[in-house]
Amino acid sequence: MIGINNLTVDFSAKPLFNDISFSINDNDRLALVGKNGAGKSTLLKIIAGYQQPTSGSLSIPNNMKIGYLPQEMKTVDDTSLFEETRKAFKERILLEARLDSLNHQLTQRTDYDSEEYLKLISDSDELRHSIQVRFPENMDAEIERTLIGLGFKTSDFHRPTSEFSGGWRMRIELAKILLQKPDLLLLDEPTNHLDINSIQWLEQFLINRTGALVLVSHDKAFLDNVTKRTVEISCGKIYDYKVSYSPFVALRKERIEQQLKAFENQQKLIADTKEFIERFRYKATKAVQVQSRIKQLEKIIPIEIDAEDTDSVNFKFPAAERSGDFPLIVEGLEKSFGSHTVFSNVDFTMRRGEKIALVGSNGEGKSTFVKCVMNEFPYLGHLKIGHNVKIGYFAQNQAQKLDTTRTVFETLDDVATGDIRTRLKDLLAAFLFRGEEIEKKVSVLSGGEKTRLAMAKLLLEQVNFLILDEPTNHLDMRTKEILKNALKDYNGTVIIVSHDRDFLDGLVDKVFEFKEGKVREHLGGIYDYLKKRDSIAPTNLSPSQHEDDTKVVKESRNALSYQQKKEFDRNLRKAEKKLNETENAIETLENEIVELEERIAKGEIGEEILNQYDLKKKQLELLTDTWEEAQTELDNLKKEYTDVI
Repeated sequence: MIGINNLTVDFSAKPLFNDISFSINDNDRLALVGKNGAGKSTLLKIIAGYQQPTSGSLSIPNNMKIGYLPQEMKTVDDTSLFEETRKAFKERILLEARLDSLNHQLTQRTDYDSEEYLKLISDSDELRHSIQVRFPENMDAEIERTLIGLGFKTSDFHRPTSEFSGGWRMRIELAKILLQKPDLLLLDEPTNHLDINSIQWLEQFLINRTGALVLVSHDKAFLDNVTKRTVEISCGKIYDYKVSYSPFVALRKERIEQQLKAFENQQKLIADTKEFIERFRYKATKAVQVQSRIKQLEKIIPIEIDAEDTDSVNFKFPAAERSGDFPLIVEGLEKSFGSHTVFSNVDFTMRRGEKIALVGSNGEGKSTFVKCVMNEFPYLGHLKIGHNVKIGYFAQNQAQKLDTTRTVFETLDDVATGDIRTRLKDLLAAFLFRGEEIEKKVSVLSGGEKTRLAMAKLLLEQVNFLILDEPTNHLDMRTKEILKNALKDYNGTVIIVSHDRDFLDGLVDKVFEFKEGKVREHLGGIYDYLKKRDSIAPTNLSPSQHEDDTKVVKESRNALSYQQKKEFDRNLRKAEKKLNETENAIETLENEIVELEERIAKGEIGEEILNQYDLKKKQLELLTDTWEEAQTELDNLKKEYTDVI
C-alpha cells in the first residue's frame, strides 16, 4: 500500500494542492480526476518519483515496482519495434545471461564433488526457478500479443522504431510498461493515441491484471469500464469516492450543492456580523460584543466552491444556408501511396442532416479519406460535393492554421456574428480560457491550448457540413459535453473521426468502418456497430496467437460486456413489454369478438354490429401479425444475448 501524507505543491504564490493525504491500496483501480491544471499529472510525477513535493511525504514499499506512462516522453530510436519492446524484459535477459554463464562454468568443471561445483548447481537451479516464477514462459509470444492488442501488425515487428509517428511510439512505451507487470501502474491519458479496438483491448487488460492502477483520462467510457474508485483534485483539496466515474459525477453534484448552500449561509453570517460591527462600533455599551464579533469574523475560514458552475453553458452552431439533399457522393474512390493501397471501391452517398462516424484502426485511412474530401490529396474515382455545401473542417493539425499574431479573444471575435458576440467570454471559459488567458497571443499557447481554441472558433463559423478529425483530443469532459450537445442540435451534415465512444454515443446514426482497404457501412450508433463487430470472431490470428484464440475471442467479447449487457437488458425489456402488450390487446379483442358473435347468434344482426365485427376481425389479424413479429424479435434477441454474453 502507498501512503500520500500531507502533500503540498506550490507553484508561485498559490499552492497547486495543499496538505492532501490518501492511500492507494494493493488492487485499487483508481481514477484521478479534476479540471485541467488541477495537478493530476503533477501528482502522478510525484508518485513515480520524477518530481518532489514542496512538503509532505510518500510511503512506498522498498520492493514496489512502479510503471509510469506520461502524456509526453523522450524516446530513443536505435532498434526495431520488437527488439525495443523486448527491453521490457531487460531484467530477465540479464538473469538469463547470468544463468548461461553459470551453466557454461558447469560444463568446464570436473570437480563434481567439490563445494564450489555444488554451489554452482544450487545457484543455477535457484536462478532458473526465479526466472520461471517471475516471468512469462514464452516471452516473445507475450510481446506479440501485447503489440497486436495495441494495434501493431506482425509486419511492423522488424521495422525501425524511427519509422513510427509519435503516437505509435507512445504505444511502444505503453507495451513495455504493461509487459513489466508493475505493482503500481500510473497512466496519464493512455487513450490519446489509441483507436477504439486498442482502447477496448487495453480496457480488458487492465480489468484482468493484478496490482494497483492510477489512471488520468478524459475518456468517460474508459474510466467507467476500468476504474472502481475516483479521487478528485479540486481547489487544492482531494475528495475520495469509492465509485467509478459516472456515479462520482452525481455524488459530486450533491457535494457542490451542499457547498453552495454552506457558502451562502456563510456569506449571510459575514454580512450580518459586519452589519452588527458597523452599527455598534462606537457604542460603549456594545464594545465587548463588537470586539467578540470582530474576533469571530477573523476566525472564519472562507468556504470555496470547488468548480465554476457551467451547467448553463450551451452553444449552438450559427444558422447556415441549406445545402442540397446530397452533400457528399462518393463513387469508386481509391487512394494509394506508391504501391500501398489505403482503400478502394468506396461507394456511398450522404443525405443532408446525417451524422456519421469514421472508425477503424490507426493507419486504415480515416484521415486520408477526409483529406480526399477536402481535396488535400489526389485520388482515383469520383467524389462530388453537393449543391451549396459549405464545409467547416477541423483537422488534427488545425491549431497550426491559427493566426499567431492575434489574441485568444480576437481569434473568436474575428469570426463571431450576431448575439453570440456578447457571450464570447462564456464560450472561451467553456474551452478553459478564463481571466487574463483570453488576452494571450496565440503564439505563446501550448499545442493543446491551440487545439481547444481552434475548436471554439469552429463553433462560430456559418457552415452546413462539418468534418471533424479527432475533435475531442485535449478537451476535458465538460467541454466535450458542450461540443456534443452543440453537434446534437446542429441541423447540418457531420462526419466525425473519433475513438471516443461516449462522445459518439447518441450523436451519430451511421458508422463507416475502415478495415483492410475497404469501407463498410453500419446502420445505427457506435455501440450498435461495436456489438455487431464484436460478435464476429477474428480470423487473422498470427501463429503464436492460435494457442489462445478461444481466450482472445472471449476477452474481446467481454471487453464490452458492461455496455452490451446494459443495452441487451434494455432491448429485452422493450421487446418483452411489446409482446405482453400485444398479447393483452389480442385477449381483449378476442373477448370483444366473442361478445359480438353471441349477439349475432341471438339475432342482433344490424349494419353497425356487422361493421364492428368485420373491423375487429381485421384488427385481430393485424395484431396477430404484430405478435408474431414481436415473438420473433424477442427470440432473436435472446439468442443474440446468449451468444454474446
